[in-house]
Amino acid sequence: MIFGMFDGTLFYLGPIPVDHLVVTEWVLIALIGTIGYFATRDMQLVPRGLQNAFEAIILWTYDFFTQLMDKEHVAKKWAPLLTAFFLFILCSNYSGLVPGAANIPGYQPPTSNWNVTMTLALITFFSVHIAGLSEHGGHYFKHFVSPSPAMLPLNLVEEVAHPLSLTVRLFGNIFGEEMVIAFLLFLAPFIIPSAIMGLSLLLGAIQAIVFTILSASYIAAAAGEGH
Repeated sequence: MIFGMFDGTLFYLGPIPVDHLVVTEWVLIALIGTIGYFATRDMQLVPRGLQNAFEAIILWTYDFFTQLMDKEHVAKKWAPLLTAFFLFILCSNYSGLVPGAANIPGYQPPTSNWNVTMTLALITFFSVHIAGLSEHGGHYFKHFVSPSPAMLPLNLVEEVAHPLSLTVRLFGNIFGEEMVIAFLLFLAPFIIPSAIMGLSLLLGAIQAIVFTILSASYIAAAAGEGH
């Protein structure tokens, strides 16, 4: 079965249909939330075990975003969202590598569906403008007519291009990867797909990092001194 080809309704919440994709997202969010809960429910001054691993991720992402953004308070403010992006996208990308996942009717990794990647990109889009407004107030809108009012159409196109590129890049890479693995399963049921799935571990992490870095750079640009 090819991921994403059968996206039917699994059950209904009243009049609202819920498909496999949404359920998969709920499971991933619950998994991340559960790990976070057990890592922080009994905080120790000297961390160990799960707390140590979780703190390492938080500290790494915070330091990374602080270096990427000019203003430390901006990095501190948006690091939770960007870290959530990274963890969710990483888990979503890897969910397609779970043994037997492709045999579940209707199952697909969330990031192989453009509705999910578009939603993530739109969150970035609105976060960028919220960051710009919170840092510069009404003066933020001046950058739309910079360096001259004649640049307004091009600047607006650029703003639209950002979420579009985020959507297509993540969706295209993950969906294409799943298609290749599914096709190779018919040609060589074990050897070749195993090698590709090993490479997918690296590509899944890279795609999560790229999406997060681009989101962080857009937020940093909106909140930076240039506006």
